[in-house]
Amino acid sequence: MDARFTAEQDEIRRTLRELLRKRCGAQEVRAAVDTPAGYDPALWAALAEQLGLPGIALPGTCGGAGCSVTELALACEETGRVLAPSPLLATSVLAAPLILALGTPAQRTGLLPRLAAGTLTAAFAVPGSALATALALIGGNGGDWAGGGRAGGVQARRAGDGWRLYGQADQVLDGHRAGLLLVAAHTGGFARSRTLLFLVPGDADGLVRARLTALDATRPQGRVQLRDVRAELLGDEGADVLGALAGAGDAAAAVLACEAVGAAGRALERTVEYVRHRKQFGRAIGSFQAVKHRLADVYVQVQAARSAAYYAAWATGNGERVGGLALAQALQALRCAAGEAIQLHGGIGFTWEHEAHLYFKRAAGDELLFGPVHRLWARAADVAGLFERGEVLV
Repeated sequence: MDARFTAEQDEIRRTLRELLRKRCGAQEVRAAVDTPAGYDPALWAALAEQLGLPGIALPGTCGGAGCSVTELALACEETGRVLAPSPLLATSVLAAPLILALGTPAQRTGLLPRLAAGTLTAAFAVPGSALATALALIGGNGGDWAGGGRAGGVQARRAGDGWRLYGQADQVLDGHRAGLLLVAAHTGGFARSRTLLFLVPGDADGLVRARLTALDATRPQGRVQLRDVRAELLGDEGADVLGALAGAGDAAAAVLACEAVGAAGRALERTVEYVRHRKQFGRAIGSFQAVKHRLADVYVQVQAARSAAYYAAWATGNGERVGGLALAQALQALRCAAGEAIQLHGGIGFTWEHEAHLYFKRAAGDELLFGPVHRLWARAADVAGLFERGEVLV
C-alpha cells in the first residue's frame, strides 16, 4: 500500500477546499439549512458543473469521472470540514452505488448520467430508523427491517405488470426534496418474505413528503408516505439485494468516516485558534498545561481516526470491509473534538448561535443515523471473529 496521495487526489482536495472556503462559510451554511430545500442549489450546481463531484465515483460509461471510493471519501472530508449541506451523501454515497450494482442496463443508462451531472438527486428510503441496520453497519441485515413482518414499514405488492408500494419511511436523508426515491420494501408475505428495492419518481401519484425537524439541520431529512404508489423494481427479483446493501454500506461507512474526520479536524483547528487568542489572568488560555493536555488528547484521536478512515477508503476498492470500524473511530473523534470545542470556548461556546454547536449536532446526529459507536464496534468485532461465540466480557 502506498500511503501517499496522487497529484490528482491532492488537486481534488485543493480545488474543493478553495471553492467551499468562498461559498460555504458558517453564515452561508445557516442560511442554506433554513431554505425549503435545506441546501444551496447554486452551490450544488457549482459542485456538479465545475468539479463533477456527484459522479466522481461513477464509471465513465455512466457519465461519471471513473474515480474510486477513495476520491469520493477525500472530497467528503472537505465537505465535512465546513458541514456543507448538499444532496451528495444521499445521492452519490447511498443511492447511486445501489443503482449501479443492482440496476438493469436500461435503468443505469437512464438514471446514472443524470445523477452524475447533478441534474437529478436521489434518496434512499428505509422504514423507521433502520438505515444503519439495512446497510449492515450495526448487525446483520437479513431480518424483517424493511416491512416489520406481516405489516408496518413499507410493503410492496404486484399490480398487473408492475408494483405498488404503501407504507411510510421516516428520517430519509434528502427525502423531502429528492427527484428520485430508492425505496426498500417488504414483499412476499410472511412465509416468503424478502426485501426488494424500488424506484419511485419524486412526482409520483400518492407520494406525500414533508421535511422533518432534525437535530442536525445540515443533514435535511424527510418523511415519505407511500399511498398505493406505482413503483419500478430495481434490477430483477433474483438479485442479491441484501449483499448489495452490505457492500454499499461498508463503502458508505468509509466515506462517512472521512467526512467525520474532516469535521473533527476543523473543530479542533477552530478551538486551537481560539485558545491562542483568548486571554485570562493576563495570558492566553492555550498556554495553560491543562488546556494543552486536553487538546493533545483530541489531536491524537483525530489523527488516529484520519488514518483509519483513509485506510478504509483505500481498502474498499481492494475487497476489504473495514468501513464500520473506521466510522466508529471517526464518530468518537468527532464527538470528542466537538465537545471540547464547546467547553474550551467557554461562555460563547454554550450559545446555540456559536459555530461549535453545528459540529456537536453533526456528531450527535451521525450517531443517531449510523451508530451508536458501541454497536459499530460490536459489529466490527463480530465480523472479525474477535470473540468466540458465547464468550462474555467482564
